[in-house]
Amino acid sequence: MTTRAVVALGSNLGDRAAWLVMAHAAISLLPSTSIVAASSIEETAPVGGSAQGPYLNQMLDLACALAPLALLEALQAIERRLGRVRRARWGARTIDLDLVRYGTTAMQSRVLTLPHPGLATRAFWRRELAELDAMSRRVE
Repeated sequence: MTTRAVVALGSNLGDRAAWLVMAHAAISLLPSTSIVAASSIEETAPVGGSAQGPYLNQMLDLACALAPLALLEALQAIERRLGRVRRARWGARTIDLDLVRYGTTAMQSRVLTLPHPGLATRAFWRRELAELDAMSRRVE
């Protein structure tokens, strides 16, 4: 059985658009996962207040049979393959992949909180999610 999962992509180092394309391609190859829709790409100011360049952001709507923690581990493996180095919280990065929603799952663990707590404070995520929701309604 598949669940609708939503993943946020972000990049603010190097060729930001290329990082998004590479992440999109890598996610499309995950087992038991298919990309159903992709939001528009938008440029946003960094979150967290540290001095760094703007981000390109996008959300993907997935049909996924992986469990939430397995999906998170797969996304983090993609980040590592694409050169993501975790130095400072809220720091600049080649690629950031956040599991934002996983169906109606609500959970909080040491490594994963669903839905992602950033949904409450990131207007660009709410816009992108609304765009994905509108796309899914057109398909139904």
